[in-house]
Amino acid sequence: MPSEKLNIVSSRIILVLSLIALLSVLIGFVQPRQPAPSDEGTGAHIFQIAIVLVLMTGLIILFTTDWKNPARSARRLVVPGITLVASFTALYFLEHVYFW
Repeated sequence: MPSEKLNIVSSRIILVLSLIALLSVLIGFVQPRQPAPSDEGTGAHIFQIAIVLVLMTGLIILFTTDWKNPARSARRLVVPGITLVASFTALYFLEHVYFW
């Protein structure tokens, strides 16, 4: 597979994974509050797995980027980046404000 096509596929995968991370955090807002000593829950584990997969997919994007024109690869990462920032912001709000 040529590196440009792999870069495109990886950028789509990273978008889907970042949306999964955001959705798993947003679902936490409709869940009832768990007692303190309980396990984190399925949503937390899905979020953690999605973030690890985002990091691994990011490495693929890093290695397949055309460094003569890096702006093309960077534009593909704008929406996933915004989505990841939104998911971490929502996670902070969920843990420190909403369930505090």
